[in-house]
Amino acid sequence: MAVALYARVSTTRQAEQDLSIPDQLRQMRDWCQKQGILVAKEYVEPGASATDDKRPVFQEMIADATLMPAPYEALIIHSLSRFFRDAIAFGIYERKLTKHGVKVISITQQTSDDPSGELARRIFSVFDEYQSKENAKHTSRAMCENARQGFFNGSNAPFGYCAVQTEAIGNRGRRKKKLGINEAEAAIVRRIYELYLHGFEGRSMGIKEIARHLNERSQLMRAKPWRIQKVHEVLSARTYLGEHFFNVKDSHTGKKRPPAEWITVKSEPLIDLESFERVRQRRRARAPATMPPRRVSSPTLLTGLLICGECGAGMTLIGGKSGRYKYYKCTNRVNKGGHSCQSHNIPMHTLDALVLEHLANRLFTPERLQLMLAEARRLLQGRKVADQDKLAKLQAELRTAEERLNRLYDAVESGTLSLDDVLQRRAQQLKASRESVLVEMAGLRRAQALPVERILPSQVQAFSKAIRAKLTDRASSFAKDYLRALVTEIRVEGKTATISGSYRSLIETMGKKKEGTDQVPSFMCDWRARQDLNPRPLAL
Repeated sequence: MAVALYARVSTTRQAEQDLSIPDQLRQMRDWCQKQGILVAKEYVEPGASATDDKRPVFQEMIADATLMPAPYEALIIHSLSRFFRDAIAFGIYERKLTKHGVKVISITQQTSDDPSGELARRIFSVFDEYQSKENAKHTSRAMCENARQGFFNGSNAPFGYCAVQTEAIGNRGRRKKKLGINEAEAAIVRRIYELYLHGFEGRSMGIKEIARHLNERSQLMRAKPWRIQKVHEVLSARTYLGEHFFNVKDSHTGKKRPPAEWITVKSEPLIDLESFERVRQRRRARAPATMPPRRVSSPTLLTGLLICGECGAGMTLIGGKSGRYKYYKCTNRVNKGGHSCQSHNIPMHTLDALVLEHLANRLFTPERLQLMLAEARRLLQGRKVADQDKLAKLQAELRTAEERLNRLYDAVESGTLSLDDVLQRRAQQLKASRESVLVEMAGLRRAQALPVERILPSQVQAFSKAIRAKLTDRASSFAKDYLRALVTEIRVEGKTATISGSYRSLIETMGKKKEGTDQVPSFMCDWRARQDLNPRPLAL
């Protein structure tokens, strides 16, 4: 009789540091020797859970055992839990092997081949599954508590960080770990934020361009090339603000848990809050649902800004005479034919030059900017009353959330309530509610803090000079960046182009000019052509 041996442990750490696999193999070999059984092959699975069949060595063994004819008559295991910890899957695979004449034999849980032996194996398997789930529950509870105490669970730290041993002693005498900064990787993280916010050599950069830029300079992600998803993860993860989240996903289903169940592990931040928020706002403004990708990545100046005044569709770039001439054309005319819209093609270079000339020499002059600031002051003053009422309501909500949290903490401290899982989830929900109110309040306060009153004539003069220089410099991508930031749309109807833009963006940009920066802000529609501040439309 020829048999195969199967030995398994759940983790690679057990395989490297424990003696379980050598002990399993020794006992199975001794048993086979006493029974006079020939061992044809040994299968060793280091670091794979028995709760599912996603085990390469296990699948290799099943494939070999179901060959015709079968190379051996039985699979020898130390205990049934080494084969499977799922009662249903155990029965399926055992039946599959039995059809091919291969038995599953445990040297420590031997059963007969009659119905009573089959029932005993089912009972053993059910208990193995129950024990596995109980162990998982207690392990998860211990890891969550470890995270609440500020320690890091896991072996691979987020990029930019490393796991540093502490003086605290954990399970089996091992030292607990916390997240520390990996200076070499942290420099790359900061570089990614800098490239996204300020571009490279006068050229703005998106996530794809940043990945290419880093790979070309061999600034890799732990010896692997950067991918778009990884760059996006760096730009969006709050880990780099010093807030690493644990218990985010269910390891069995792969689905995200509710945020109230997440646990925050504090660490030293790599990025300041202001830079993180600026990146978040820019990502949101550039999101495909908000802004078509062509508007960000296309080298064409007005792509994504032009709207056909006849039918309301966007306008796209087309070529003529084998590409020698370029025109802006209504997308309805392109896709549906000339009968769908009565608009005309507009030469690209003509419209580009007119828009830039109008903005530089008519709209962004010091005199016109002063008029726009005066109008902005009037509008913002009107909004402040509504914002103050909303702030008062939010402050009341904040007080209510904090009072509830304090009552909860007092009840725990006095011993009236015990800090169980349900209470912890409730506390997390109250914290999340408080945080959302604080974020909304911060947004309203930022709007009220716009530096309209503090902008001096000298700042307006400096801003006018700087932006006019940017708009006329076609070799730089800043002209497109400023247009995208300050202009919401350009509506073309007949021989008239109407430009709509943002008061708030204009004010923020002037305020940044005081700090000596060239940040391009996000936009919010406020000012519009054909009104008092911009009465003269462009003549095409």
